Parts: sequence; structure tokens; C-alpha cells
Amino acid sequence: MRNFNKIMLVLLTLFCANAAFANDALQQALSALPKASFSEKSRLFTQIADSGADNSLEILQAIQSGDLYGRKSDGLVVFGRKADGGLALQDAVSGEDLGVIGKRKVKKITINNSLRGELKQLVAGFQLKAEEPSRRIRAAGSIVNDPSPELLPLVEKALTEETDSAVREALDVARAAIVVTTKDSDSKSRIAAISVLGEATDSNAINLVSRYTLKDGDGNYIEKDQALVEAAETALEKLTTRKSFYELMQNVFFGVSLGSVLLLTAVGLAITFGVMGVINMAHGEMIMIGAYATYTVQLLMPDLIGLSIVVAIPVAFIVSGLTGVLIERLIIRHLYGRPLETLLATFGLSLVLQQLVRSIYSPLNRSVITPDWMSGSWAVNGMLSLTWNRLYIIIFSFMVLFALIMLMKKTSFGLQMRAVTLNRKMASSMGIKTGWIDAMTFGLGSGIAGVAGVALSQLTNVGPNLGQAYIIDSFMVVVFGGVGNLFGTLFAAMSLGLANKFMEPMAGAVLAKILILVFIILFIQKWPRGLFAIKGRFIED
Repeated sequence: MRNFNKIMLVLLTLFCANAAFANDALQQALSALPKASFSEKSRLFTQIADSGADNSLEILQAIQSGDLYGRKSDGLVVFGRKADGGLALQDAVSGEDLGVIGKRKVKKITINNSLRGELKQLVAGFQLKAEEPSRRIRAAGSIVNDPSPELLPLVEKALTEETDSAVREALDVARAAIVVTTKDSDSKSRIAAISVLGEATDSNAINLVSRYTLKDGDGNYIEKDQALVEAAETALEKLTTRKSFYELMQNVFFGVSLGSVLLLTAVGLAITFGVMGVINMAHGEMIMIGAYATYTVQLLMPDLIGLSIVVAIPVAFIVSGLTGVLIERLIIRHLYGRPLETLLATFGLSLVLQQLVRSIYSPLNRSVITPDWMSGSWAVNGMLSLTWNRLYIIIFSFMVLFALIMLMKKTSFGLQMRAVTLNRKMASSMGIKTGWIDAMTFGLGSGIAGVAGVALSQLTNVGPNLGQAYIIDSFMVVVFGGVGNLFGTLFAAMSLGLANKFMEPMAGAVLAKILILVFIILFIQKWPRGLFAIKGRFIED
């Protein structure tokens, strides 16, 4: 045990010594950088890259983007980010924040075209040696996006050392992109490279290959090598076909995403409409209340944005649900059996709620910050990327539907709700408090609408008219799927979401909605109770 402790102590000492040596080498290079000539900067950039310091790559990238400065007062090299009043400085070695100063108090580390090329090689070399395969794949993709002949040795060296098959495939495409764009490449090498690009899943490959299929004003190919043109035509056909397929997949994803939003906004309406027969025109305002609840939670948790969206879900459900119970007890319960009067009453109520929100939060739209774990996109490949916020909303909507089904099937409240839906008089005679069920059902539907507002806050700005954009679509989903039927609501939401996304490119967003509305009107003429109508004495009466 003592020998083990000694070994660990020696290793820890060596590690600390190496880290200190790396920082010393980095510090020496940086201290000479502000006053160095362009020729000296070339040597210093290499010294920074070879220092082995953890932030060497960040420094080189800051030089590329023009965010590295030397402070005039003491020559300290710092990162400079734009801020109110000048630049927010950060020590390039330690990462310590140094406050905001005027731009005239610092001098940018400038580079010329030659140094820009050298930096490109150094940064690419760093990224191609990254530990995570995903980072190496992204590095190869960035080379395809901007291929340069000077990167070819780096890519070829990385290929000889790479063992991961996915990374090797990305590197093969990067090498092919460089060969295709290099003027000194021979015809045979270009044909082989074009063949590799033809199998790629990167949109940039289309631009690289299509340059060999360009024609002049007389319709003749600019490229005179016929074999090269034929190879390019074949590769381009494969690439365009593959791109069309992935565009189809992306449209399906956006259609399912829209369907998930419609599912969240409509499923609460399906419950209240199915059980109570109430046409609730204020349902959109329950969505709005949920969205504003999310915004309020973020204001109360400014340092915990990632957690605030999770906290906002139960908060929005409770606030919207209690509002729904209050509306049912004060207004709706006096208007049962009079659907037109409930429509007018809830429409007036929606206007009141909108004005109330304007008075509290102002009429201006509010922006809800998207947490880091929901930002960005998942790049499946170079032709298909799925945004994380929509992906999480799809998963979330199915979780809400599953929880609602479990509530309906496995709890006494769900059993009583279904009993009231099928035969209200019989349920009342069996001792079920139908008035209490009505209030709780309206509250449940309103609470789910509030949860939908949480999801919508991640897709659009929060404003007083947020709910109005979804109320008509929600009613269409409910009518199309079948009043009170959850599976019908799911099917209708996904169907209308996909139909919208596939019709928009051909007909435009407005005409697509009009065509879908016409279809729903014609549909209910034939099937007035929807696709999956619930059967029961109360409903049939």
C-alpha cells in the first residue's frame, strides 16, 4: 500500500510539473506576441500549439476570430469580447475576468493571409487529434466546408493514425474535398475523389462536385475532361437523391414536431369538450398563462436557466389548472347545456385574460431563454440535423399523453371521468359527484394547456396573443380525431402536423392551412363525430 501511495505521489508530481512547464511555455510565447513581427508571430503560434497547455486551441481560435488583444498598460495578452462600454477582458492564460475597458486601451493581435493559413493548419491539427470521435468528425466536416491544399498532409496523417471507422469515413471525404479543389491534382485522382464524394452525406459535397458539371453559354461543359464530367454527373445524381431523402426525413421531423405541439394544445381541449360538452374559446389563454408562468419562473431563477424550465412545468400546470377550476366554478357551471352561450362567455373571458396579461406584463412580447441542454441541433450527418428543442418537445408531448392515459385508466378519478363522459345521469345516480368531476376535468384540461405553453415558450416569443394562434388548430384536431378520444387526438395531431409541413412548400403556409380547414369541414359533413368517436348513451343522446 505504501509503494502504491509513493507511485501515485510521483505521478501527481510529474503531472503538476508538466502542467506548470506547459503554462510557462505558453506564457513566454504570449508575452512576446504583442510586439512581434509577422515572421516572429509564425514561430510564436507554433510555440503556443506545441506548449501542450489546455487552452492553446482556444487562444489560436481567438487569434483567427480577432478576439485576442494585448493590453497597452502592461502587455498582458487577453481575450476581448464586445460589451457595453468597450471590451470585456479575460486573462488568456488563467481565464480570470479583468473587467470592461475601452477599445483604445488594447491592441489587437493582427495576422496576414500567410499567418491565417498557418493558423488554419494548426487549429485543424488540434481538432483532428481531439479525444472525442464526434469532435474529430466535426473537424473533418469543417475541412469539407473550406478545403485547402495545405491541410492535405494533416488529413493524410490523421487517416494513417485513425482507428474509428466513422471518423475514417469523414476523413476520406475531407481528403477527397481537398483533392477535388486542388489545381495540381491529376485527372485520375480527381475522379477517385469525386467517387468518394458521391457516397458522402455532406451538403458541401454537392457544391464541390457540381463545379465539374457547369456549362457555358452555348451549353457545352466548361470542364474538357469527359471522364471527369461523367464521374461528376454520376456522383451529383447520387448526392441529390440522397439529399432529397434527408430533406424528406427533415420534413417528417418538423411535421411530427408540429404535431406534438398540436397534441399538447389540443389534448386538454379534447378532455373538457368530451366530458363537459363545453366550447371553451379561452383554452388558448390557458396556453398563454402557462407560457407567462415559464417566463416568470425564469425571472425568479436567473442563475439556474437550465433548471428553471423543469420547475416551470409543474408551476404552469398548477397556475393554469387553478385558473381553469376558478373559471368553471364561476362561469361555466351556470351555462351547461347551452353551448352557444358558453362559446360567447369564454370568448369574452379570453379577451379579459389577454388584457389582464397586457396590464401585468405589458403588450410587448417576452423572450424565454432556451437552456443550454435544449439549444443547438443534433447533426445526424451533413445533410440532416435535428434541433434539440423540438426533439425534446416531441418526447415531452408523448410523456404527457402517456401520463394522461395512465390517469384515465389507472385512477379512480379517471374512472369517474370516463363514467361521466359515457352517461352523466347514470354516473350521478351511482354517487359520483358530477359537479366536482366537471371542475377537476376543466382544471386538468387547463393545466395541460399550461404545460403546452411551457413547450411553446421554447419555440416562439411569449405574448398576449400566443394562444390565439393555436385555438383554431386545437379545435380542428379535436373534431377530426373524435371528441374525448385521446388516441384520436394523437392521430389527428400528427396527421395535421405532417400535412401542414408537406403542403407548405407547394402551397405556402396560409393556403396550406386553408386547404386543411376545407378538408376538415368536408370531413365532418360525412363523419360528424370524428375518426374515433366515443360511444355511450350520454354522447349518443
